[in-house]
Amino acid sequence: MVEYDKFGPEKILSVYDAKTGMRGFVVIDNTSLGPAKGGIRMTGDVTIDEVAKLARAMTWKCAIAELPFGGGKSGIIADTHKIDDAKKQELITAFAAAVRPVCPSLYVAAPDIGTTKREMETFAKSNGSNKSCTGKPKTMCEGTACGIPHELGSTGWGVHHATLVALKHQKRDPKKITFAVDGFGNVGSFAAKYLSENGAKLVAVSDSKGCVYNPDGISFKDLNAVKKKTGSVINYKPGNVLKSSDTPTVACDVFIPAAKADVIHAKNWKDVKATLIVEGANIPIAHDIEVELHKKGVLIIPDFVANAGGVISSYVEYIGGSEDDVFPLIEKKIVRNTQLVLDTMTKKKIPPRDAAMQIAIERVKKAKKSNNRR
Repeated sequence: MVEYDKFGPEKILSVYDAKTGMRGFVVIDNTSLGPAKGGIRMTGDVTIDEVAKLARAMTWKCAIAELPFGGGKSGIIADTHKIDDAKKQELITAFAAAVRPVCPSLYVAAPDIGTTKREMETFAKSNGSNKSCTGKPKTMCEGTACGIPHELGSTGWGVHHATLVALKHQKRDPKKITFAVDGFGNVGSFAAKYLSENGAKLVAVSDSKGCVYNPDGISFKDLNAVKKKTGSVINYKPGNVLKSSDTPTVACDVFIPAAKADVIHAKNWKDVKATLIVEGANIPIAHDIEVELHKKGVLIIPDFVANAGGVISSYVEYIGGSEDDVFPLIEKKIVRNTQLVLDTMTKKKIPPRDAAMQIAIERVKKAKKSNNRR
């Protein structure tokens, strides 16, 4: 059941369309900083409780990234594996029309699980406003403002910058560290690419088929070619093939979880060898396990700090910016706020997630207080 507190959720809108059978909902968690920002999740088992938790996470992510967005999220109950594209677009069209009273004034959508730039194009057209969502195709323009797809690698670019800031905090040279990446999708592949270009040695990468490990180093260029040609990183040579679940505990200096949740858990955290973890995925480690790792001396850059590149890219699209504006702004914001989190952590002697939460909460409170004075 959704829990309410002083931050939200402010509104929960449930919608239904009898003609198409569309059932969905929008959770507007907090709008103190601006309209609620968050993706449309389309799965057969999506729930309001699930979406409410994701909306709250977006509140903190937008706050820590210093964006004029609040947190939101939405869901459409539909199994995308069991419906064709025509039905999918029909559901998105009905959903966009149904949430028009709050979108884009209070809620701005984006792609999430089960939705892509194609659905965002359909959503914007049905809603009647290009500002109703981000992550649209680059060919979809209104004047000089065009869509900026999420395939740019913006999140991975931000994760790589968060890693560089953390390494500097640890007084370590990127050219002298080894790193492993769990997940070779849009986030993990780009994080691996940029860190490799900075001289860091990639020693392990996983995907759904398994993990390839080579302590002597893995060529990102060759690995990427193998993945595209064969469909899996495990076909890279030379290297040892391990289970995907072995990736978090391989010998390395830096570990980047960039795919699934809870990859480090009660049964494996004691075997983690990395001394720096940068969370490219959402909730890759339970919070109580993060605390244990912190006590062990492992520095962890929290998910909503490190992986905010995607929502920063969304902001550039929202204000009518171009692809050329995306990476510089992500670098500026990720670098500044990662450093602020580390400085707060050091000054107050608290775990980095606690430091990040304090910063985010204070920004939301300040905005709310300012709004109340108007």
